[in-house]
Amino acid sequence: MTHRRDFIKKSVLGTAGLTIGGMGFSAKSYASIIGANDRFRIAVCGVNGRGKSHINGFGGQENVEVAYLVDPDSLVLENRVNQLREKEGLSSGVKGVTDVRHVLDDKNIDAISVATPNSWHSLMVIWAAQAKKHCYVEKPASHDIYEGRVALAAAEKYGIVVQHGTQRRSDPKWARQVSDVRSGKYGKMVVSHGFACKPREGIGFESYSPPPDYLDWNLWKGPAIIDKYHKNLVHYNWHWLWGVGNGELNNQGTHQLDVAYWALDPEVENTHPVRVMAIGGRFSWEDQGETPNTMFALAEFANGQQVFFNVRNVNYEGYEREVTNRFYFEDGGRLSNGEYIPHNGSEPRNVPIKEVEIRPGGSYGSFVAACRANDPSMANGNMRDAHFSCTLGHLMNTSYRLGKKVPFNAKAGKFGDNKVAYEEFMKVHTIARDGMGVPEDKAEYVVGPWLEFDGEAEHFVGDHSVEANRLLADPRRAEFDIPSPKSV
Repeated sequence: MTHRRDFIKKSVLGTAGLTIGGMGFSAKSYASIIGANDRFRIAVCGVNGRGKSHINGFGGQENVEVAYLVDPDSLVLENRVNQLREKEGLSSGVKGVTDVRHVLDDKNIDAISVATPNSWHSLMVIWAAQAKKHCYVEKPASHDIYEGRVALAAAEKYGIVVQHGTQRRSDPKWARQVSDVRSGKYGKMVVSHGFACKPREGIGFESYSPPPDYLDWNLWKGPAIIDKYHKNLVHYNWHWLWGVGNGELNNQGTHQLDVAYWALDPEVENTHPVRVMAIGGRFSWEDQGETPNTMFALAEFANGQQVFFNVRNVNYEGYEREVTNRFYFEDGGRLSNGEYIPHNGSEPRNVPIKEVEIRPGGSYGSFVAACRANDPSMANGNMRDAHFSCTLGHLMNTSYRLGKKVPFNAKAGKFGDNKVAYEEFMKVHTIARDGMGVPEDKAEYVVGPWLEFDGEAEHFVGDHSVEANRLLADPRRAEFDIPSPKSV
């Protein structure tokens, strides 16, 4: 490569007395020639929300060209394309298209990044794999359990790099906490607890109407079966509708769920929980949303470790924002935001620490490095990691969606002799009652059933399994259907 570059440079510049301009080359076009062979070209799919971060994140990497922007909203697309073209650099020649399939047909594209509604995520991983393109996919990597399994099968069959957009997998501070927990520094961990408690507001109601002319409604829907357009779908509030989104648990919560799963003992790595349940509700907001704004869920793994999760979105005076992870240990000690909190004299152990390896460069730089090396194992949070942590959230949501309404009071949370679970539920209940003002016995919880899950077969067994298994895979529109894991 060095010799080739020297040859090109000498051929273009000629003798010492000639300038680039004199040879008919601008500095910009010369830069396009030098290093073009090792340039990394990516297309950003979905450019309204997180996609803006993708554009900036990938565009800021050395010798990376954002070659395409993809979005079914022509107004948003045109705006983003113009913004990028106005900047000097490799991405100033960016093209805008509405359909990702045009990008996947371009042999010069190395990868796509996906920042679309959740119902598109796995399909784009599958299509990218089949087109031999690498894929950076926003969280959650799947909208349901089955399509996540197909996306994993596709990634592994075609050997592409997939990196999940869970930034904590690229954060040395969180990697250090996970290393300490998994190595036994604080003793045996019994509960890995994630929190996605950030204030939000209700979304009101929007009437059905024809989609606007600037929106390709067919492409926006993609796989999702949606009868009619309304403004609460486009561009953000789809998160709170089951047909397209997964609620806060697998929205913001995917980051914290992933850490909670990451910290479990190695013996249950790449396994699913054996049973799950959830309780919650959509309180205070009389609106079009379907997903819970308040939720406590728990999952139990084969080794006895548990994952708890807490969603709390309703704002009120004195609201405490918690978007974090905590770890509870057998001797009563706890780890919260990196700070160890002892119990009855408990203290950290002097044990060898087995470091959890992460790749440098942050979320975007590490992905580009993995792609350049063509090494899926270099991804900070690959498709296998993504499938197992996302499935954890899908299982909890399934319990909630099968739940029955009961009076809103402390009796609703029944966890047998699990005192820690009841303690954490009561914190949620007290906040809902005293902070949010949910009236006891005049409102209702949705209490999901305990669901048993066969992790090897990836289906539910036992009580409620028939209803639960219907939610393993969403119905899909024929144009955007997916193959089986074996035929991908």
